[in-house]
Amino acid sequence: MPLRGEYAPGTAKSARRQAELYEASNGAEAGHIGGRPIVVLTSVGARTGKLRKTPLMRVERDGRYALVDSPDMTSRRPHWYHDVIANPSVELQDGAVRREYRAREVSGAERDAWWQLAVESFPAFARYQTRKPDPIPIAVLEPYDND
Repeated sequence: MPLRGEYAPGTAKSARRQAELYEASNGAEAGHIGGRPIVVLTSVGARTGKLRKTPLMRVERDGRYALVDSPDMTSRRPHWYHDVIANPSVELQDGAVRREYRAREVSGAERDAWWQLAVESFPAFARYQTRKPDPIPIAVLEPYDND
């Protein structure tokens, strides 16, 4: 069942515009950051209960996606990561394809395998990790069985 609720645009104007343009064009426009492909995550706000849309780097394997808690210059987690952990039912748009997924945080060897793929997909993740004392968290999206 698609996520329902009131959409609350984010405060970061460039990210908001990118997500909206990506969705409106089915990924034909605004589909890259630094030359690397993105996807758009729709999640439910942990505090507000409102729908949030976030462009994120595309890290995909076998129909599953990794959401990398790519940090800014602070030690805080991005709002979208809190949202996904609190409300793991999400939607993800990859190009023209939009599907529902369930998120779960990964650890250990599974996290390490996803981390390797994330760095291959977007090498800047490795640089981000050098700024953090702990491993950057990763949530994996697995599609709901829609059959």
